[in-house]
Amino acid sequence: MSEPPAARLALASIWAALGGPAGHAERVSFRGDGALPSWFAVSDLAAASTASAGLAAAELLSVHDGRPRRVEVDRRLSSLWFGRAIEPRGWEMAAPWDAIAGDYEAADGWIKLHTNAPHHRAAALAVLGAPGEKEAVAGAVRRWSADDLETAIVARGGAAGRMRAEADWARHPQGAAVAAEPLVHHGEGEPGSAFGWQPAADRPLRGLRVLDMTRVLAGPVATRFLAGLGAEVLRIDPPDWDEPGVVPDVCLGKRCARLDLRDPEARRLWEGLLAGADILVHGYRPGALDGFGLGEERRRALRPGLIEVSLDAYGWTGPWRGRRGFDSLVQMSCGIADTGMRRAGADRPVPLPVQALDHATGYIMAAAAIRGVTRRLATGAGSSTRASLARTATLLASLTAAPQEPLAPPGPPDFSEAIEDTSWGPARRLRPACLVDGAPLRWDLPASALGSAGASWT
Repeated sequence: MSEPPAARLALASIWAALGGPAGHAERVSFRGDGALPSWFAVSDLAAASTASAGLAAAELLSVHDGRPRRVEVDRRLSSLWFGRAIEPRGWEMAAPWDAIAGDYEAADGWIKLHTNAPHHRAAALAVLGAPGEKEAVAGAVRRWSADDLETAIVARGGAAGRMRAEADWARHPQGAAVAAEPLVHHGEGEPGSAFGWQPAADRPLRGLRVLDMTRVLAGPVATRFLAGLGAEVLRIDPPDWDEPGVVPDVCLGKRCARLDLRDPEARRLWEGLLAGADILVHGYRPGALDGFGLGEERRRALRPGLIEVSLDAYGWTGPWRGRRGFDSLVQMSCGIADTGMRRAGADRPVPLPVQALDHATGYIMAAAAIRGVTRRLATGAGSSTRASLARTATLLASLTAAPQEPLAPPGPPDFSEAIEDTSWGPARRLRPACLVDGAPLRWDLPASALGSAGASWT
């Protein structure tokens, strides 16, 4: 079929927001047809965001050697990577959701409880005064208004999202704030020492170190892509954190260590890691690192020339800028789930078929990191880029989904023949969705468990 205009429009919006050179987006070609089943242009967003990261890599190589690079994106594979990219062989992935996570009908509407993290589960149950059983939770939720329950759970340190219509979100102070934000926020960093690094033609990021301080899901998607271009990625998690439902998928190509930043010795070790990093990717809420004495000034002092990319759920301005959030909650808040329900004629929320806000934002973050490398080669200065799930949702809502045949489920031709020896057992991985001329994506390390490596650079 002919190229869907929504993918091209989305790529143009992303590339312009990243400050990419005019005309470069024409070097991207999309192939394949079909779409994930949704009232929104999810597959177009998947193809476009994936393309933006590939295009940033192509730009970096072109600046280095003067040869324009083409980028080809497979719409089918990019859509599948927005779901699950790994196929276990002889073992099973853990369930992606906690037993009580999900959508519940309150006295005056719908609310989603996000309880995958133990402390978020505990907060929700404490507010509801209910045991951790689905039916008991449902009964307790029905006695609350959706607004009051959302407010109470968030105040308790939990994570929840009331379903709002798009019009209600547009009138909400946070919705209005997000609508006024750019797709990404840019800031200049401090000049660093001479940047003697140069990209390799076949591995654009080889020799660069990425300190990954992210958790589910956008940040890990970003750093997975950077690892696929040859970067050394070291992920750091707290001692008690786990994401069993997604770690085998998103930790491809990374080494994973643990540090407790509440411990002074661990903070000193982390500062040493940052001093040796080229790129920092994190998903801490605004000001959270300041509480550890690791605020922006300290980070810049430790690593002049640092390229920093950060993520927030609900945007970087407005009353909810520090609010806990996840893709599924943002879909409820900003009207996606309500629009899906109304268009489907359903009687309950209809979210996107995949965590598209997470994945798309992840590829945009990867593109921002790579463009930061290109700028540092040119100017010697570092950079700071901030993205948010809510602003990516605004981009998605602006696209018009063209009718397309639904994608067939993933099958053997979609996967690489190579066997990946993960920490959990053998697996196959989806073939890369993005091909940068002369620099195909590949990962040097299999997915490994959190805490399986030491907190040091190789």
